Amino acid sequence: MSLWSNDRMSSVTEHYATHLGPVYAWMAGGVDAAVARGAKEIEALGLVPRLTGHAVDLGAGFGMHSIPLARRGFTVLAIDTCGELLQTLRQAAGDLPIRTVEGDLLAFGRHVDGLSELILCMGDTLTHLPDFATVEALFNSAAQQLCAGGKLALTFRDYSTPLRGEQRFIPVRSDAGRILTCVLNTRMSTSWCRTCCTSSTAQRGGNA
Repeated sequence: MSLWSNDRMSSVTEHYATHLGPVYAWMAGGVDAAVARGAKEIEALGLVPRLTGHAVDLGAGFGMHSIPLARRGFTVLAIDTCGELLQTLRQAAGDLPIRTVEGDLLAFGRHVDGLSELILCMGDTLTHLPDFATVEALFNSAAQQLCAGGKLALTFRDYSTPLRGEQRFIPVRSDAGRILTCVLNTRMSTSWCRTCCTSSTAQRGGNA
């Protein structure tokens, strides 16, 4: 299944709902391990509440960064299009001050209460957006929602050098019963990427 179809964000949402959502935590090595990695990233960036105390996590998933932010004292708005991942986040977060919203990242301003001092968009979220104009629109929204002195924290994969041939096939994770592989297809006109992830489950004693 293609992660992108006709450049519509709906295809990303469908892909997560039907394919990646159920295996995402497993793909990341488990919720606890992923949250621990996220905590190290947050610590490396030196992110602690100093202004409004409000943070927005765009593409929050199961809480890899939302949970560490809340543990550091932020009140977090966690937004994602995948309800299953947000349910995992709520279960893992317990009583931490995290509010989850299943919806469009570009519309996150509808859900904030006042200005935020931190907006995160980390992981592969930016590269899931359909075009550069959408990325710019997201940045503009973030600028409007940040308080004076606030920060926008971004991470994204470097797709500036297209992968060729078998390099396009990236093993993500496997175990005795499942294989998850990512296939990258670069659109040369814009150096943007489409990704296709497939997983197969092997019966014990059978072929993978």
